Amino acid sequence: MMRQHTRLIGWVAAVGVMAVFCLLGRWQLQRMEQKQALLDQEVPARAQTLALGPALVAPPQLRWVEDHGQFLAGTVLLDNQMREGRAGLKVYQPFRSDSGAVVLVDLGWLPMPADRTLPVIAPREGPAQLAGLLAPPPAPGLAVGPAMTAAKQPGVWLASRMPPQEVAAVLKLPGALPYSVLRLDPALPGGYVRDLELLPNTMPPSRHLGYAVQWFGLALTVLVVALVLEWRRRKPP
Repeated sequence: MMRQHTRLIGWVAAVGVMAVFCLLGRWQLQRMEQKQALLDQEVPARAQTLALGPALVAPPQLRWVEDHGQFLAGTVLLDNQMREGRAGLKVYQPFRSDSGAVVLVDLGWLPMPADRTLPVIAPREGPAQLAGLLAPPPAPGLAVGPAMTAAKQPGVWLASRMPPQEVAAVLKLPGALPYSVLRLDPALPGGYVRDLELLPNTMPPSRHLGYAVQWFGLALTVLVVALVLEWRRRKPP
């Protein structure tokens, strides 16, 4: 009786571990599909140029935008942004098109000094003709502490993440901000070091596929070990 009880506990534990490994593998496959779908949108997005307003109300996907308007007051520095192995900040400033559509513009990347003294920002002012890729913002990190903290420089905010409602509130923007940001065309003058890399600071789809294979392999290993142990129990002496 005790042996049968131990055997049952062993199989329950094995099935539970296999289920967890399979769920992790499935999650990695889902992340792979999401990122690959984003990459697959880049070429079609460049084939059609939209103004900012129509791009924001269109179904959510990558859009190439060209529009005229002006930059608004306020700057957001997104912390913990890596570039070529260096920690730094992404610089964002709100922009309003002549039609009234508002979006945060990614002006580029700045290195963060070792003493974490924030650089002095020269905000963009006046009318401007912009072009860039309307895309999702960088993936947020762990939601620890406040999302936005006022910097010493007036009108500048240090962000650990960028919830649209909180950003709109601290920058005193009318209405709500869209979830997307405008990745400014690197060919345009002004701003800081930038590119149109769609998956910065994150794993490519191929890496997620590799991790998925590892998780499924671990689940298979647990199954094989459980079957071998069961065979040994049943094997006559």
